[in-house]
Amino acid sequence: MQAHSYSYSVASNPVLYENSPLHVLFAGESQTKSGHAVGPKLYDYYLLHFVESGKGIFRTEKHTYQLEKNDFFLIHPGQLVSYTSDEEEPWRYRWSAFTGYLTEQVVQEAGLRVHQPVFHASDHNPIPGYLEQMQLAFYSRKSSSHLSALGYLYLIMGEAGNHLSDWSDPSGADSQIRRTVKQMVQYMSTQYAHPVSIEQMSEGLGYNRAYLSRIFKKETGVSPVTYLLKLRIDKSRQLLRERPELSVEQVAASVGLTDALYFSRQFKRFCGQSPTEYRNKVKQFPQS
Repeated sequence: MQAHSYSYSVASNPVLYENSPLHVLFAGESQTKSGHAVGPKLYDYYLLHFVESGKGIFRTEKHTYQLEKNDFFLIHPGQLVSYTSDEEEPWRYRWSAFTGYLTEQVVQEAGLRVHQPVFHASDHNPIPGYLEQMQLAFYSRKSSSHLSALGYLYLIMGEAGNHLSDWSDPSGADSQIRRTVKQMVQYMSTQYAHPVSIEQMSEGLGYNRAYLSRIFKKETGVSPVTYLLKLRIDKSRQLLRERPELSVEQVAASVGLTDALYFSRQFKRFCGQSPTEYRNKVKQFPQS
């Protein structure tokens, strides 16, 4: 049996937890001894581990997982767990604990649910580096290390999401298409105020424009061009109602249409009247 020298170190966040949305409590690393066992026990915070080398077993109340290098496991608060290092190849792992009222949302978005607390990362993945930098930041004892740790935690959750997105829910061509269409809707909803184009969106999402147009129309019944234009017109109606001090040109620019004449034509196409006529009618009949 190969001999492994035992090591253990941990660093705490110099900023105290005071019911913040998301807070990293501490980060550490250890080369465990053969057969080193923890639990069964409960934690009142989230505790993640990343296995850098060796093997071991992670047990929850319902499942047993055989884990090895590049495996990641997350312990949820109130979950009765135990984990044991292998006798022949005791694991070396890094860990971090975190809490806060937004933590569950972040964990859910990453796909790390109670029934799916583990995933296997690829070789040369950045997670151990993020955990090491988190620990080093805490060793510095600077108050800014709190923010650095949050950044590393989000990067870790993003990496988890990358690995789990393909199988955290039933996948397949249909669900992938729906996810892509949702991404398109989100893109347009956040970028409509800028003079963006469907070509730019396609490039940003990494797809061919013709493909995106086809799946978008199949899912929504309209083309992306029409959807984006209607979105801009709807937003312009709101501005015409609520910001009477803005000129028609300023309203057009505020919804990403720099050509005021084109904006007016499209507004009349969708609303049956010009922007000025619409605004005057709103002034006369505020409930409209």
